[in-house]
Amino acid sequence: MLRSVGQRTVAESSGDPRVAELRAAVSRLRRQLAAHPGEFPDRAIAEDELAALAGMAAAGVPEPRRLRRSLLLVASSIGSVSALAVPLAGVRGAVELFGGPLLPE
Repeated sequence: MLRSVGQRTVAESSGDPRVAELRAAVSRLRRQLAAHPGEFPDRAIAEDELAALAGMAAAGVPEPRRLRRSLLLVASSIGSVSALAVPLAGVRGAVELFGGPLLPE
């Protein structure tokens, strides 16, 4: 979709800004992961959890506990792929906007 500078879609201009940030961060990491030429054992897990995060963001305000679980799975499956560190940090920052418990109950 092409847009003029400063023009936003209805979904971006209304609603919770945390959800918009999560959606953007997940999208960036998904693009970077898709473009990454190397294979690693748990790539499918990372792709599945990123799809789950995107689904949660599309459905509205997600549950912080579920977000943190998905983030943990993505981070552990990507491992030490340094090329994905910056977009992964973006997803982490977006998840942290939702607060919630830091430790599992």
